Amino acid sequence: MQTRHRPVMREESLSILDIRPGRVYVDATLGDGGHAEMMLKKSSPDGIIIGIDRDPEAIARASERFGPFRNRIQVIKGNFRDLCGLIREAGFDSVDGVLMDLGVSMIQVVTPSRGFSFMLDAPLDMRMNPEEPVPTAYDLVNGAGIDQLRKILVEYGEEKRWRSVASAILKAREKGPVRTTRELAGLIEKALPGARRYKIHPATRTFQALRIAVNDELNALREGLEGAVKILKSGGRLCVISFHSLEDRIVKQFFHALEKGCTCPPDIPVCACGKLPVLRRMTKKPVMASPQEVESNPWARSAKLRAAEKIER
Repeated sequence: MQTRHRPVMREESLSILDIRPGRVYVDATLGDGGHAEMMLKKSSPDGIIIGIDRDPEAIARASERFGPFRNRIQVIKGNFRDLCGLIREAGFDSVDGVLMDLGVSMIQVVTPSRGFSFMLDAPLDMRMNPEEPVPTAYDLVNGAGIDQLRKILVEYGEEKRWRSVASAILKAREKGPVRTTRELAGLIEKALPGARRYKIHPATRTFQALRIAVNDELNALREGLEGAVKILKSGGRLCVISFHSLEDRIVKQFFHALEKGCTCPPDIPVCACGKLPVLRRMTKKPVMASPQEVESNPWARSAKLRAAEKIER
């Protein structure tokens, strides 16, 4: 298992953002700071970078690498769903670019105490911010009823065999709580015989679904996109890297809706809503990682990059 996090499509994303000196950019998902560090170098000598992350451990790690740039970076602990408010609290009315690199970092995955991966035996947790008093994966697995399990598995994991998974969880709970990642993965594997023929582990979709549910990731993304557009200057750019179809679909539909503007029914000859286009898509189709990057960093295989520019008025 890869044990070091490497930022995906760093050159592609920063090229699209058009990083320049004297401007202000936001890394809305700071992580270990790989993207932000390159932003600092490209915006030298006077560009300002604002880094946001909800994970206090990630903030601590990232901050260590910013020594030479401390006068040009502000690191904020927070959820990028609150991006607009966080940026204004930091003293900026608008910014020139926003980067969102979604999903979980490799460091989080390989830290056993975080409970993100079934490759390591650990307590079920999956919180991006372990300090947040929100239900953990343990709470959902051991407390959710059949309807809530169906919603989580189908909507967040796109698990077609959700009944088998949910039944296995409910049956296991009759003997006692399901406590660890390996325990959960094992019962899912038994519930889905034959699933090992496929490329992904049979527990992959369930673990994704639980992580999304614990961290409310899809709603956070929607709110974060809206906040980014509000805080962007005219001509400012938004770049989003997603890692699964649910995230990518939200980004694609959001960009399309704000590029279209008018929401009137197609049979109305004259626009009555008055909504004008807000964004111009810079990527009609998602940008994928190069074969060379995928070979050196398998984490990049599923990454999709989409970008848009705020229309000047």
